[in-house]
Amino acid sequence: MEKQLPQSMQNLIKQVEEKLGDDQQLIQMFKNCYTNTLDTTVKKMDDGTTYVITGDIPAMWLRDSVCQLRPYYVLAQEDPEITKLIEGLVRRQMMYILLNPYANAFNEADNGNCWEQDETDMSGWIWEAKYEIDSLCFPLQMAYLLWKNTGTTSHFDETFKEAAYKILEVWRTEQDHENQSPYRFVRKDCYYTDTLSRDGKGALVKSNIGLTWSGFRPSDDACMYGYLIPSNMFAVVVLNYLVEIATEILNDEKLAAEAKALAVEIREAIETYGTIEHYKFGKVYAYEVDGFGQYNLMDDANLPSLLSMPYIGYVSEEDEVYQNTRRMILSEANPYFYKGTAAQGIGSPHTPINYIWHISLAMQALTCEDQAYKKELLEVIKRTDGGTGLMHEGFNVDNPNEYTREWFSWANAMFCELVLDYCGYKVKTK
Repeated sequence: MEKQLPQSMQNLIKQVEEKLGDDQQLIQMFKNCYTNTLDTTVKKMDDGTTYVITGDIPAMWLRDSVCQLRPYYVLAQEDPEITKLIEGLVRRQMMYILLNPYANAFNEADNGNCWEQDETDMSGWIWEAKYEIDSLCFPLQMAYLLWKNTGTTSHFDETFKEAAYKILEVWRTEQDHENQSPYRFVRKDCYYTDTLSRDGKGALVKSNIGLTWSGFRPSDDACMYGYLIPSNMFAVVVLNYLVEIATEILNDEKLAAEAKALAVEIREAIETYGTIEHYKFGKVYAYEVDGFGQYNLMDDANLPSLLSMPYIGYVSEEDEVYQNTRRMILSEANPYFYKGTAAQGIGSPHTPINYIWHISLAMQALTCEDQAYKKELLEVIKRTDGGTGLMHEGFNVDNPNEYTREWFSWANAMFCELVLDYCGYKVKTK
């Protein structure tokens, strides 16, 4: 049985419908995707928190759940019930981070469900414990954007403060992963990207250079080199959010000072170790580095990505190094950029060769102010839904009827944010 849609959502859908005019297919796709997350993936819990499954996997990813609700900030600006829903997710995320800051996906209850019985620190709450920097970034981002879009500050409580200090502790520890980190991850009898080498420590990185280590990418694939540049960029952004929260809301000078110092360290290290002089594109950002001089030039569809730098707030769209990097990753210099008869764009090693992601197409449009360019990419997305009226993970560049994940809420949300952006409805980020 479908849930009754909030009046605020019904009103916004009507406004979008008017702005899109006679584009009936785009209107219907927006309706499908905008209502799908709330209708099928969101659960209000008895404790006042909110639990959000990814779609076809019955677990909550810290990253995905934030992205899934992001298009609802536009509603939250006017609707207190949507505000409560988002606040409930922030509270549940902080609770999970305190349970295990190295885990990426959690169960609704302490029920023991999991993707795999991995050799790492697990409990009945944890669906999967692949350590990814972005799993700690997104909850801080959500808490900050909730404040900026609604004025709400009640979620900045003692649990939030405790979780914030825990995140700082983890990122500090992982600046010296080789010598200080307690984290190990081994999965038996699996593809190599689902486990970490060296008995779970991952590939060797140079310690104490300022960058913070990540075991896995936002795709949940193992990093080739442990310093994942887009995720370090995102860490810088949310650490600066934390400075503002600690100063203006929490009155915690210690938290503000520690967050600021770490943000400065990581940013300096990104600019020192994370940039490469490319023979064709000029100065660009690498996707991953190890601190010893090895680097990986690519981009992945999952967020944060190099493509998403302006979206997450690390640089402006006009930044020269970003533009150089953008040209590189939107070309065949990126091994995961694919061209076909139906579309061209960025995919992921997480999905088959020649599969583009709807998330990356949406991000390509959201990081460009040109309305005609946004419209062009919306047209690409329209004709690659595989006839379902919904978004997918990846689709075949020559045949969009071949795709992965029929029910993928994060992709639906990214498409909705693009449509809202195109129609003039923006998520406030300051």
